[in-house]
Amino acid sequence: MEVALVTGVSGAGLRTAAKILEDLGWYVADNLPPELISKMVDLGLESKPRIERLALVMDVRSRLFTGDLGWVVKELDSKGVRNRVLFLDASDAVLIRRFESNRRSHPLQNDGQDGTLTEGITAERLRLAQVKAAADLTVDTTSLSVHQLRRKIETVFGDADTTGVGVTVQSFGFKYGLPMDADLVCDVRFLPNPHWVPELREHSGQDADVRDYVLGQDGARDYLQTYTHLLNLTIEGYVREGKRYMTVAVGCTGGKHRSVAMTEALAGLLAEQGDVSVRVLHRDLGRE
Repeated sequence: MEVALVTGVSGAGLRTAAKILEDLGWYVADNLPPELISKMVDLGLESKPRIERLALVMDVRSRLFTGDLGWVVKELDSKGVRNRVLFLDASDAVLIRRFESNRRSHPLQNDGQDGTLTEGITAERLRLAQVKAAADLTVDTTSLSVHQLRRKIETVFGDADTTGVGVTVQSFGFKYGLPMDADLVCDVRFLPNPHWVPELREHSGQDADVRDYVLGQDGARDYLQTYTHLLNLTIEGYVREGKRYMTVAVGCTGGKHRSVAMTEALAGLLAEQGDVSVRVLHRDLGRE
């Protein structure tokens, strides 16, 4: 098991970091008291399927969190659990602006003599000084956008399977309606329909004869190459924007011949990209 201990000052982006880690496939537990970390790890080790990556978010919302994680790290080490501490920080001016824009009070704001936001931030920095000094990675989010923060966390806590884009290529028949979850729709009804070729009618686009017939039509391969190029450009934009999933719907009239053959061919070209995982679905195949 790998454990990430995520902490930092309030307003520095802890909730955002938790969502990013979830997208990367980590099991995330938020606002967990340090005393329960060992039990949480034991549950993860015993669970079926076993939790391989566990992220635990801790901050001063929990009154039991004193800012000391040294004993937690030693306990995890004794269990043979690899662990890293991520600390998120930001300047006082940015923290104040974020709290004021969200109309939220600081968790320690009312504990001080004056009850001011500045006083709460100062108190929190003092409490977390020890864990910040011992952190494996400190990220200052003062001038970072959400996308920049995502890229930093992905670099440390992601892998090839989680930092790329998952693309679902789905064939469908227009006569049954558009897929509701499609991000992009590709219409291949401009190609001759194998349905009108008697020896191909009963076969599908998964069969070699139908596939060769569809891809052998004028413009089919040019269209396929051009659309693949456009999708690659779109995928690059998805990565920059922190989006991880895309559904491409390829449609013909009935979803049996042309769309199935083109979906299989398109998925094959996309799978050649190193940062893309591809899944193929045929929504309406066999529906006739």
